[in-house]
Amino acid sequence: MIENDTVKLLRECDAGIKMGVSSINDVIDGINDRNFKSCLSECRREHKVLENEVNSLLDKYGDTGKEPNFMAKTMSHMKTEVKMGWDNSDATAADLLTDGCNMGVKSLNRYLNQYKAADEVSKDITKRLINLEQQLSTDIRQYL
Repeated sequence: MIENDTVKLLRECDAGIKMGVSSINDVIDGINDRNFKSCLSECRREHKVLENEVNSLLDKYGDTGKEPNFMAKTMSHMKTEVKMGWDNSDATAADLLTDGCNMGVKSLNRYLNQYKAADEVSKDITKRLINLEQQLSTDIRQYL
């Protein structure tokens, strides 16, 4: 049971990290404010660090991870394209990213509760990812 919950939690982290990086990639080139762009670059780098940790653990369990839900990723990308097409501003990007962070935090907390038997290392990674998403949301409020 511990191994099963651990792998499931790590898969959800993997999908969440990929979704977060994809969302940052969708908006970063259109960001005008240098500090905002730097904040996003740093957050993306931290996501990649967590992704490497998650992938290393998944490899240990013989698992290849999980891609984000196709429909969720497609809808997120389309929403970003439409909103940024209407108003290609830093405020629009901050709004989109804040919504994504909030959804990620909500989902990750749900998975922490769902996979209670996961090992402490996996739970710690999940909590670090939650904190990263919460911190990004806080950091970019000034651009809303």
